[in-house]
Amino acid sequence: MKRFVLILAFGVFLCAAAYVGTYHFRMAPVSNLVGKPSPELGWLKEEFHLSDAEFARISDLHSAYQPHCAEMCRRIDAKNAEIKEALAHAGHVTPEIEQKLVEAQQLRTACQTSMIEHFYEVSRSMPPEQARRYLAWVEDQTFPSHQGMDHMTGDHAH
Repeated sequence: MKRFVLILAFGVFLCAAAYVGTYHFRMAPVSNLVGKPSPELGWLKEEFHLSDAEFARISDLHSAYQPHCAEMCRRIDAKNAEIKEALAHAGHVTPEIEQKLVEAQQLRTACQTSMIEHFYEVSRSMPPEQARRYLAWVEDQTFPSHQGMDHMTGDHAH
């Protein structure tokens, strides 16, 4: 019985050591970014094989863009609140609601335009091949396909 407990304890120890070793190995690249500018962009550095200088430039661009992005989000949220308020007091689409919807769309268009400009600026800080990969990835993330949404329109023919 004593031998069984010893083998079991050794097995548990080996499993724990394997877990800690694997965790440390997988987290080392992320851990190196803690305390550095823009650690939330660490995945970008790894995925697109950026040099420290390229990553620093992109981190600076990210930091400079964040306040503008936050302000655009704040303005869009405020306009959405206005629309919800107008909808709560109307039984149909009024000219006021139509105007607020147009204003909301203009804000979203301005936001998307500046976001795309930011993506292009970031891509110019990358090697050409990585920039192409980045822009393709950004496009997929920003403008996903709406295939599969045909249940809303009733269009089942492809």
